[in-house]
Amino acid sequence: MKIEYPAIFDPADEGGYTITFPDFPEAISEGDSLEEANYNAIEVLDLTLKSRMEDNEIIPLPHFESGANVHMVAPDVNIQAALLVKLNRGEKKFSDLARTLGTSWPAVSRLEDPKHWPSLRQLDKLAAALGKRLVLSLE
Repeated sequence: MKIEYPAIFDPADEGGYTITFPDFPEAISEGDSLEEANYNAIEVLDLTLKSRMEDNEIIPLPHFESGANVHMVAPDVNIQAALLVKLNRGEKKFSDLARTLGTSWPAVSRLEDPKHWPSLRQLDKLAAALGKRLVLSLE
């Protein structure tokens, strides 16, 4: 699963861009140039996802959207990892996964913490416990 969300980069009358995310009404930013707008889009998406994860709010599934002003934006890797764990864990309890992995439930719950940096080994073991496979890519 690829973690990218569509962002709308609307040209502003005074120059630059206003950035909005259809999936996250609270995520709004701007930038004077396309480069700055891209940077700010990542930053506001990171803050929005972190906030929603910490508050146990609903996070919509990523989807692709196209259009002249649409840019697909990926959050930081630690947020992507935490979100992938959360989305793929589903209704499985931390305690059940901890038993399967031979660790404690706090160790498993940290994998959904966007401030935690899990190792590839931890993510690979978790993927196997969920009946999945860890796949990496560089883009």
